[in-house]
Amino acid sequence: MPWTEITRPDYDRRGLRYASDCTDDEWAVVAPFLLPASRVGRPRKHSMRRMWDAISYIAATGCQWAMLPKDFPPFTSVQYHFYRLRDCGVLDVINEALVAACRLVAGREAEPTAAIIDSQSVKTTESGGIYGFDAGKLVKGRKRHIMTDTQGNLLFGLVHRADIQDRDGAPLVIEAACETWPSLSHLFADGGYAGWKLELALLNRLDDPPVLEIVKRPNAAVGFVVIARRWVVERTFAWLGRCRRLAKDWETSISSSTAWLTIAAIRRQTRFVAKTMKSWA
Repeated sequence: MPWTEITRPDYDRRGLRYASDCTDDEWAVVAPFLLPASRVGRPRKHSMRRMWDAISYIAATGCQWAMLPKDFPPFTSVQYHFYRLRDCGVLDVINEALVAACRLVAGREAEPTAAIIDSQSVKTTESGGIYGFDAGKLVKGRKRHIMTDTQGNLLFGLVHRADIQDRDGAPLVIEAACETWPSLSHLFADGGYAGWKLELALLNRLDDPPVLEIVKRPNAAVGFVVIARRWVVERTFAWLGRCRRLAKDWETSISSSTAWLTIAAIRRQTRFVAKTMKSWA
């Protein structure tokens, strides 16, 4: 999107300390979901907003924990709160609420009925943890498996070894997404999900599995072609890729990899909801 006299005031973030920081409107959206201070023990020294800004800074820039700028709280404190958010399920709750909010402000029902599934193989680093080799993409690392609604909002994300084929990793993703969003009845996918193996796995796992529709590339297509439905999830991967923490999989644990994936989705959806609500005011 080009900078114009109209778009610049809406998207310019130079007035913030860091471009990754929350504005007041964005903080008003995400703050009710974050963990309150404990009533026992020492009083909280740093505000939760500064903690969330620090986590957002790491997500946006991809810097190491120890390289966090000194005007943020100590990186060990930020790391502690990141692990708390990761392990208690708050990130999933925030994402689910924001997906519903994004759909409502767009004039849709809060519960999606259709979704798109796809995966992305990324390289791992010397940090360790499980990994595999994706022979199709020639990538040694892990695979990010996501489902989005038809707007591109992240419904569910899962990280696993890259050597697990799409049709083998899909049942876990689809089952978890249908538990969170029971209204799902239709699923779009590419040719990597075709075949009876996935359909049989869904029948064994779900009482009423969504209808799987394979969207194939047109036979007459030459070069790059935008494929209906499938472009939505590819755009979501591009949105998530704006967070440099996702340039590679730097994490030792799968849970941390999944948490950063969810945080990247939360940041985009928070900005969308806050900007839309501000325009209504």
